[in-house]
Amino acid sequence: MTDALHQNLWLQQASDVAVNSLTIQADRVTVHAATTSDEAGCPSCGTVSARVHSSYVRRLDDSAASGRRVVVELRVRRFRCRERMCPRSTFVEQAAGLTFRHGRRSQSLQTALQQLALALAGRAGSRLAETFAVPVSRSTLLRLIRALPDPASPVPRVLGIDEFALRKGHVYATVLVDIETRRAVDLLPDRTVATVRSWLAGHPGVEVVCRDRSASYAEAVRLGAPDAIHVADRFHLWQNLSDAVEKTVLQHRALLPEAAPSTLSAKEVVFPSVAAEPRRTGRLSDRVREQHATVHALMEDGFSLRVIARRLGLARGTVRRLARAKDPDELLVGRWTGRTSILDPYKPYLHQRFSEGHTIARRLFEEIQQRGFPGQEQIVREYVRRLRTAFPHQAPPRRKPSVRDVTGWITRHPDRLSTDASQQLKEVLARVPALATTAEHVRTFAELMNDRRGRELKDWITRVQQDQVPALRSFATGLLQDLDAVVAGLTLRYSSGAVEGHNNKIKMLKRQMFGRANFDLLRKRVLHAA
Repeated sequence: MTDALHQNLWLQQASDVAVNSLTIQADRVTVHAATTSDEAGCPSCGTVSARVHSSYVRRLDDSAASGRRVVVELRVRRFRCRERMCPRSTFVEQAAGLTFRHGRRSQSLQTALQQLALALAGRAGSRLAETFAVPVSRSTLLRLIRALPDPASPVPRVLGIDEFALRKGHVYATVLVDIETRRAVDLLPDRTVATVRSWLAGHPGVEVVCRDRSASYAEAVRLGAPDAIHVADRFHLWQNLSDAVEKTVLQHRALLPEAAPSTLSAKEVVFPSVAAEPRRTGRLSDRVREQHATVHALMEDGFSLRVIARRLGLARGTVRRLARAKDPDELLVGRWTGRTSILDPYKPYLHQRFSEGHTIARRLFEEIQQRGFPGQEQIVREYVRRLRTAFPHQAPPRRKPSVRDVTGWITRHPDRLSTDASQQLKEVLARVPALATTAEHVRTFAELMNDRRGRELKDWITRVQQDQVPALRSFATGLLQDLDAVVAGLTLRYSSGAVEGHNNKIKMLKRQMFGRANFDLLRKRVLHAA
């Protein structure tokens, strides 16, 4: 293999490197190469020098080839610096695109491991790297993440701000997101007014801030970016309204169930007798049918009943019954119905449960088994099947609406309700006037929010305060405390949706690192996420 072919296969990113030879082993490929430039620049003063002091071999790990580890043995030279005032007397040349100072990996492998660490963090990244024949420890991957510089990003014009839990219920931090590009701008170690104000003061240029209705964030924005427009997030507004609706429904939960219709009690239900049918299959049924055919055939040949009984080895009484029956079904009908059954003591209970709407044989079997039934499930299953045939069951009674059901029906778009849910909601609103008033206010607020008619919010608040719905009145009073931000949230197109998405991503990263990532590591992974 020629050097030119070596150059095409290996180290294509390095222009000043010549490949001398390859050594291919079972688990490793060694590339022997050397630099070819005549001069190099000093990293301290930038002076270009051609005076060679000495040379040595650097060993660099590179990306694997065909499952083999690749090691580059690169001979580099040490040059003398020609600048007398330079603190360096000698320096080592670097191969552009291949090496970097104090590095034991190629630049391409270093970049690949950084991306692997950002995607999978420590343990998982180490396992995957080992599969790719690039052994690296989890601690090394974490160091690669921490060594990454913060990405340069311009000050966002529209900033989203929200909190997230480092340790739920105890320690919280702040995430800042560029709403227009939907990328994370920074993570702050806490959610205090001083920290957020300091960041905003150090990054002038924010014109719009999307936030929840937190008083601390509102105060921090007023101090750090006094000219910025506050926009209350619509999701949080609707969530607060839903909480008020739930409180109202909870106050009237006794009126939610409809009056029970008059139905017959279990004692008034008369179960028809289950007609016995002749058996069509089984050894006994087949034997009776065969004997009946044989007896009638011998009788047609003129044999007497005594002779037939002797020839077939049957009792004369049995032969007589077979001869008198014109059809074998007459002998099979009722043959097993007159006997007592181990299910007889439990049939009244089964009838009662069946009339109440419980028709699943498995559950009925478990219930009577707890009451001492010694038989098998198949007996109950067969009896329930016969009851279903003889006594058709009516539809089960409709489930009573819960507080959560009614809250969801009121706060959901009418087009997304099923026919049954819409009917039940109409019945509930007809029975409870306070809920009808609440539903009307909720629909009006939804129209304001969807149509961006925030200028009409004051009129809506006035109407709510005139009605006797305490939870809604409390919600409306809370809106007045942050009225400008709420009006902007119901008017402008901005929202905190991108911030909520980053909150979910942060939760995923925390779970991936088993919840034990330090804040600096978590911050790097969030800021460098694609």
